[in-house]
Amino acid sequence: MRRVVVTGLGALTPIGNNVNDFWQALINGVSGAAPITKFDASKFKTRFACELKNFDPLTFIEKAEARRYDLYTQYALISVAEAVQNAGISFEELNRDRIGVIWGSGNGGIQTFQQQVMEFAQGDGTPRFNPFFIPKMIVDIASGIISIKYGLRGVNFTTVSACATSNTAIIDAFNYIKWGKADMIITGGSEAAINETGVGGFNAAKALSTNNEEAATASRPFDVTRDGFVMGEGAGAIILEELECAKRRGAAIIAEVVGGGMAADAYHLTGTHPEGEGARLGMLAALEDAGITAADIDYLNTHATSTHQGDLSELKAAERVFGASTKLNISATKSMTGHLLGAAGAVEAIACIRSVQENIVPPTINSTEIEPAFKDLFNLTLRKAQQKEVRYAMSNTFGFGGHIATSVFKKYEEI
Repeated sequence: MRRVVVTGLGALTPIGNNVNDFWQALINGVSGAAPITKFDASKFKTRFACELKNFDPLTFIEKAEARRYDLYTQYALISVAEAVQNAGISFEELNRDRIGVIWGSGNGGIQTFQQQVMEFAQGDGTPRFNPFFIPKMIVDIASGIISIKYGLRGVNFTTVSACATSNTAIIDAFNYIKWGKADMIITGGSEAAINETGVGGFNAAKALSTNNEEAATASRPFDVTRDGFVMGEGAGAIILEELECAKRRGAAIIAEVVGGGMAADAYHLTGTHPEGEGARLGMLAALEDAGITAADIDYLNTHATSTHQGDLSELKAAERVFGASTKLNISATKSMTGHLLGAAGAVEAIACIRSVQENIVPPTINSTEIEPAFKDLFNLTLRKAQQKEVRYAMSNTFGFGGHIATSVFKKYEEI
């Protein structure tokens, strides 16, 4: 099996509009939650979210081009452009038949769908849909647009596994390269669901925090007072390459992907298995794929959305896999970014990769009253980032429908 390395990163998040700003905010414990500005949320149960800050897509994309893309595709293109630049890629010098795109989004063009349907409903029944409606709305279009922009003719598809989506995309990309079916793949995910439909729908599912008076600290994973997740938006892009391909073009190697595991809770439409059965299987599968043991993991970036059942089941799964371990650092970066839904896995993979690269574990903020059964079991990296040697980092993501995806990243070492 061929070795797969990371050579480029791009991020667009509620706490930073590029990778470096995102990472600095992450290790400094900055909260991205604030009152919603994208629409009038005064009548909604939840009136806050983790929106992008000081962001104008027209800074990156021409106005005429931007009109053809839903916001989630715009986010994808912007994060990918940073990753490509970061990786120093000149596609003209490479075999683009062997370069692909595997992208992820849970909701796709939900803003476009909402806008067009509302305009139709408010009309006289005459269908006056925008000719770009379907291409802007469909969930696979971002991967297609990325491939068109760079002329990439290799494998191209979109994964959809709810909030496990972009981690699933990363694992698929890792496998395609490992199996020799591609030399380079642009992977990651994007989401732009902070609108009436997204917030209203998750409110109806009782998934969102309604702690409007304490918005900045409402995302509090593992805390007994948690009451739901805080919605986020943005994108994360990762360039994966076969090791020898990266060496031939003189790429700077950031980290290595060594394992991926996928499983299912097979339990409930939206809730996680009470004992974390799917999470346990996903982590064990990732460890087996990487050829390591649980004791080798230095940092676990948890899915930990700040929902009651979800956080508990993941902690139970971690105990079953790792046992009681103070050597292992665990943190929940959604305490800062909120939950980016289908883009969460990509953004959290970037957090793991930078942790491996910099030997820093980002913190879990806002959480003070930890679940009693687990407060002394793990090092949850509360409040402040911690310096430590991080050779292996693991990232968990779970999605409605019971989807489980776990990836493992390693400090790059010549063999």
